[in-house]
Amino acid sequence: MGKGFRGTIVDHPDFDAGSDAEALYNAMKGFGSDKDAILDLITSRSNAQRQEIRAAYKSQYGQDLIDDLKYELTGKFERLIVGLMRPPAYHDAKEIKDAIKGAGTDEKCLIEILASRTNEQIHNLVEAYKDAYGRDLEEGIMGDTSGHFRKMLVVLLQGTREEDDVVSEDLVEQDAQDLYDAGEAQWGTDEAKFIMLLGNRSVTHLQLVFDEYHKIAEKSIEDSIKSELSGDFERLMLAVVQCIWSKPMFFARRLYRSMKGLGTADNTLIRIMVSRAEIDMLDIRECFRLRYEKSLYNMIQDDTSGEYKRTLLKLCGGDDDMAGEFFPEAAQIAYKMWEISSTTKIQLRGTVQPYQDFDPASDAQALRKAMKGFGTDEDTIIDIVAQRSNAQRQEIRKTFKSLLGRDLMADLKSELSKNLQRLILGLMMTPAEFDAKMMKKAMEGAGTDEHALIEILVTRGNQEIQEMCSAYKSAFKKSLEDAIASDTSGHFKRILISLAQGAREEGPVDMGRALDDAQELADACNADSGDMEDKFMSILCTRSFPHLRKVFQEFVRCSNKDIEQIIKKEMSGDVKNAMFAIVRSVKNQPSYFADRLYKAMKGLGTDDRALIRIIVSRSEIDLFTIRKEFKDTHEASLHEFIQVETFVGDTSGDYRKTLLMLCGGED
Repeated sequence: MGKGFRGTIVDHPDFDAGSDAEALYNAMKGFGSDKDAILDLITSRSNAQRQEIRAAYKSQYGQDLIDDLKYELTGKFERLIVGLMRPPAYHDAKEIKDAIKGAGTDEKCLIEILASRTNEQIHNLVEAYKDAYGRDLEEGIMGDTSGHFRKMLVVLLQGTREEDDVVSEDLVEQDAQDLYDAGEAQWGTDEAKFIMLLGNRSVTHLQLVFDEYHKIAEKSIEDSIKSELSGDFERLMLAVVQCIWSKPMFFARRLYRSMKGLGTADNTLIRIMVSRAEIDMLDIRECFRLRYEKSLYNMIQDDTSGEYKRTLLKLCGGDDDMAGEFFPEAAQIAYKMWEISSTTKIQLRGTVQPYQDFDPASDAQALRKAMKGFGTDEDTIIDIVAQRSNAQRQEIRKTFKSLLGRDLMADLKSELSKNLQRLILGLMMTPAEFDAKMMKKAMEGAGTDEHALIEILVTRGNQEIQEMCSAYKSAFKKSLEDAIASDTSGHFKRILISLAQGAREEGPVDMGRALDDAQELADACNADSGDMEDKFMSILCTRSFPHLRKVFQEFVRCSNKDIEQIIKKEMSGDVKNAMFAIVRSVKNQPSYFADRLYKAMKGLGTDDRALIRIIVSRSEIDLFTIRKEFKDTHEASLHEFIQVETFVGDTSGDYRKTLLMLCGGED
């Protein structure tokens, strides 16, 4: 076990290959098999020890252990156990063979393996493939892929990346400029330059290049790849970049995507758990917790079952949900993530633009005609309302009243119903009116929708909050602050009232104050819960978002802890949710909304109120950006989710059609 060992599976003490071989033989003989004995033994031996057991088994019983395991076990459990019994290089070779055989190619498997393996692992893989299948791996990949994707795979397959101690300082700036010139600075993209640099330079060198690139381009290399490249080649280059930054984080992302949503990508889950158990599973676990706010252990527990689950959990090695401090690798990643967050300029882009040939009188007449007589022409209403900007809709409202002497909102309310009515009326309100209405809905009736209150107050700017407060007072004859005070209590009430002032500081980072704030938050972690919540509220509810990004970055250095995990561990209920939302919004607000949309549509039933609220309020601000974040995190488009999740119960399809128009297209 070397200095760099970060795995969860180690050599078993007092190891006896012959005794283990006998135990496995006994577990499989007779009627049925003792699966618990098999999984307990195999998951408590290192891969090198398993190879000794396999040799002893053949020597003692004249049979191949893998063949016997395949015969006795079935399904995912069998694939997992057999994967553990293969030497790492042969396991990779089998995965790649399966990925390129048959009619289709599993490009994601090829990308994952070839982007993440070291030179030595690549060389061993090539040899194992030749030994197992009597064919060159390069030949197999050349015959099954094409274009720049194939070229980059072949480069990676050479296993000739410069070693990590090779940093050509005089070339860092030049390489960054070359990458910029090959993509962002010209019409079209020089893919060959990307392939040459990303496929050959050392990890340490490329990390410095990517930092320099960020200064030149004012955007990350990942964002440039997304805008300059496409398809499998884009996915491969993104994987290479992610592995350059942090292999544990790359695998954490892959594991999350393999389990979230409908169904589990078991091949991916098995491949990663088998291949990383003796390398960096501890760091993967920590990165998983850092990025997804829950432990890998708990996600496996929730998403799998039976002996398959037990085996995966043994490989995972422990539950990190109650962990406090970072492992060194994760602390560096967390600090870097906040640094990137503070320097990256996220390009916000909506999906609804002002209509070019806008004529409010013509639109008003068309809407009146669509609602006149027997029946309602929903298609016309949807086409007009969903394809006009909010400012244009306000003109239509005024024109409808002046031309026809009627209240457009009242007519729409009487002609439409259910979710379509809520969606169309929401679009016809001003943003301030809509937010005020959503706040009112969140607090009326028996229960309070705390998540809605948090979402609105955390994500709106000072001016938006002040306009919402005025709209609330005008519509409901009561101040928003009074409504919050009567409907909530304790620290949660104080947080919401603080946010409802619309008085968050604005402007750039004050470095000295940011360091002081970070230290105060770190010190507060050791205080009583009430004092801790007071201190967190005084800083998180008042400082500007750019300032807080720096505070949260320095908090990692001051405490060696994750601000999100501290909130999750030390706080509870609505206070925890509010603080958590602030941190997520500070880090990446479009990502926060993407997560809210996912939660609104996953599981049993759809939270239509949350879905409508976010789609309406963000359609002209950043819904396009939210879409991109949704796809990056969930590997399914927002468009797909809306199509599937709003189908049930929407008999006419008009509600779904309107949401999809606002969504703006398939990614």
